[in-house]
Amino acid sequence: MKGRAHYVEIKITEDAFTWFHNEMEVESGDTVRFFVRYGGAGNLQPGFSLGVTKDEPDEAAVKIEQDQVTYYIEERDIWYFDGHDLVVSVNDDLHELDYSYEKEKA
Repeated sequence: MKGRAHYVEIKITEDAFTWFHNEMEVESGDTVRFFVRYGGAGNLQPGFSLGVTKDEPDEAAVKIEQDQVTYYIEERDIWYFDGHDLVVSVNDDLHELDYSYEKEKA
């Protein structure tokens, strides 16, 4: 795997934490995985998009914890982010998760 000058970070807004609790019923001790899937309406890598599921980590490359819930990305999916941080928020109109990506400024 090529070296990375910037390692991906996960940033989750407060409204997204609330969404996870209400819509996915996450609770203390749960682990939530962001994963790459083929197809969908992703805007970072053509032909791929991001999904989310409750799952147990295999080889977590990046993770954060909030209210005793771990949110993570597996090592095998880190290529998708191409050095961008993942920002998870909620689309107010659709009441669904919204993913955006921030590149570290040089």
